[in-house]
This record gives sequence, C-alpha cells and structure tokens, in this order.
Amino acid sequence: MKQLFSFKNLKYSACVVALFGVIQLLISLNIFDDYYQITIATICINIILAVSLNLIAGFTGQFSLGHAGFMSIGAYACALITLNINSNYSFFLGIFVGAILSALLGFVIGIPTLRLKGDYLAIATLGMAEIIKIIAQNLEFTGGAAGLSDIPQYTNWVWLFFFTAGTVVVIKNFINSSHGRACVSIREDEIASEVMGINTTKYKVLAFVIGAFFAGIAGALYSTYFYVINPGLFGFLKSVDILVIVVIGGMGSIRGSIIASILLAIVSTYLQDFPEIRMILYSLILVVVMLAREFIKTKKINLDILNIKKYIKTNGAR
Repeated sequence: MKQLFSFKNLKYSACVVALFGVIQLLISLNIFDDYYQITIATICINIILAVSLNLIAGFTGQFSLGHAGFMSIGAYACALITLNINSNYSFFLGIFVGAILSALLGFVIGIPTLRLKGDYLAIATLGMAEIIKIIAQNLEFTGGAAGLSDIPQYTNWVWLFFFTAGTVVVIKNFINSSHGRACVSIREDEIASEVMGINTTKYKVLAFVIGAFFAGIAGALYSTYFYVINPGLFGFLKSVDILVIVVIGGMGSIRGSIIASILLAIVSTYLQDFPEIRMILYSLILVVVMLAREFIKTKKINLDILNIKKYIKTNGAR
C-alpha cells in the first residue's frame, strides 16, 4: 500500500491526469480538430497493442507475429455487436466480448504453439493470423473482403485514455508481480526456470492470453472509432508495424513502447503529405533510430567497462 502511494507513483499519476485534462480541454475548444484527434486515437491504440505485445515478446521472450489476428477478433466482435444491438451498453458489451474471445483464442492457440521457440513460433503465430484473416474474408456476416462499414462511433478521447492507461497499469503491475518475474525468468533462461520449479508452459500461455486480451480491446476501440474495418487492415503488415514499435522502444520496456508509439504515429502522420516517398522516408527513419539506439547502447557498455576497470584499478592500488 505504501508503495502504491509513493511519491514517484503520485507524480506519474498527476502528470497523466494533467495530460488528460489538457487534451480534453483542447478538444472541447476545437483547437484539436479531427486530424489531430485521429492521430491521438492511433497513438492510444498503438500503445495498447505495443505494450501487450511487449509482455509476450519483450518480457516473456516469445517471438509472436500474430498480434494483428487477435486485434481483428476484437474489432469484428465489437463491430457486429454495436451494429446489431441498439443499446447504450452495446459498446461495453462489444469490448468485453471482443477481449474475451481474443483471450480464449490466445489460450487455444497458445497451448500447442508456445511449445515452439524462435522462428518456428513466429511462423506458427503468423499462420494463425493469416487463417483468421482468410476466415473473415469468406464469412458472410463479417462482410467478406469488403468488411463492415457504418459502425457506430462510441470511442472518444475519454475511453481511449481510460483503456490505454488501464492497459499500462495492469500490465506493469503484472510484470512487477511474482507471475511477471516468472515470465522474465523464462525469457532469460527457460531451462533454468524449469529447474527452479517454474511451470514455463503455464506462464507463457498466461502472458499470451493477457496480450491477446488487450489486443482485442485495441481492435474494439479501432472499429468503434474509424467506422470501417476489413480483413486487409489486420494482415501481416499490421503485425510487423506493432513489432517494429516494440523493437524500437526496446524489448522489455513499457516506457519505450509508449514513446515509440507516439513518435512513429506522429512521423507516419506527417509523412502522409509525401505519398510517393512515404515508405522510403519511414524506412530511413526506422534505420536511423535503430542505429542511434545501438550506438547509445554500445556507448553505455563501453562506459560501464571503463568504470569497472577504474574500480578494479583503484581497489588493486589499495
């Protein structure tokens, strides 16, 4: 309880509340028009996706390329419910059902696939996402390849903020718990974790289910904000986009995922004015960012080695 109300947590909470108030005020005064609000919505959805994938790939060490598949389950479930149930509670029901279905699918798929490792796991999860995409393209009630349109827009800045902040808080607390530490130990050395009595399959599936659950929430928010969804939005490239955010922000860093989501959304938005060279510029920016991260990491390692040498030399002199 004391840790919950520590000065550091209170400071972060105050900053987050202030951010919410400032953006809400700017939207209320029409200073932030639809263009900026779409960018904010993209940032929030990307944060949920990146943080949830980071739990799987960054903290548990499971290389997944199927996160967009779970997002599509949440998006279609919420869209179908809000389109067919005319009620004030259809939005919340849609988010709940979408998240639960995504989590159940993560559980069903996670048990057999998470026995695989590395590239094999990535291929298996990618295949799963493509199967979901093909099924959505061939079902009548999902609209086929054309998808669904005229979805009611229930999502606004308040709900985007609530679900984004909630995702970060829940996953951060999970990581700081004994279950989260078990996931990190699996990432570091799975064999040693098994020797220490950790049920590695249980915790890998648990991380996979939680990540899928929040990906379903992100999909539900997407469908009820952007009106239109189709299977092409949740393909291989979407999974890669999410993975790129995680890698650039740093594997195993929630703060990095948040910062990378904000930066890449802003960069992608401003590059829309240059459609001919957008992907080239975007790729170059990604390369520069990765090289800069590697340079900083190398510099830090060299500095640590230098400090260790100084310490050894000083103690040796004594």
